[in-house]
Amino acid sequence: MEVLFVCLGNICRSPTAEGVLRHKLRDAGLSGQVEVASAGTGEWHIGNPPDQRSQRAALARGYDLSSQRAQQVSRADFARYDLILAMDHSNLRNLKAMQPGQGKAELDLFLRRFDGEVDEVPDPYYEGEQGFERVLDLIERACDLLVIELKGRL
Repeated sequence: MEVLFVCLGNICRSPTAEGVLRHKLRDAGLSGQVEVASAGTGEWHIGNPPDQRSQRAALARGYDLSSQRAQQVSRADFARYDLILAMDHSNLRNLKAMQPGQGKAELDLFLRRFDGEVDEVPDPYYEGEQGFERVLDLIERACDLLVIELKGRL
């Protein structure tokens, strides 16, 4: 099973979700059964580490994002990943526009599927530290439910 998180630049939301899910999968004993990655719809940050504010907020909760590097989503990802989870409606629209006719990937909004209270993970890039904390709160809660779904699919 392979999961891809997607946001705009792959430096705030999607790498945070990748790091949180990896950690939770390891805690659940599933790290060898589920591959997790993240990517952005844009190309601006390719090769860069996650935003320092994302890294600090995540590390304070025990998630190390320092080894991750931004990459851009590609058409090949639709054949590789089983589940592609977008952080917001704009990301989902961009993914649907580039989705080839064939591919196994199931596309959805991350929070619409695993939260129910809100649809989107807000982009904290232009916000203060509280924005990054809010993103982590949303992602942690949704990842708990995602782990439950993944267990059922394995």
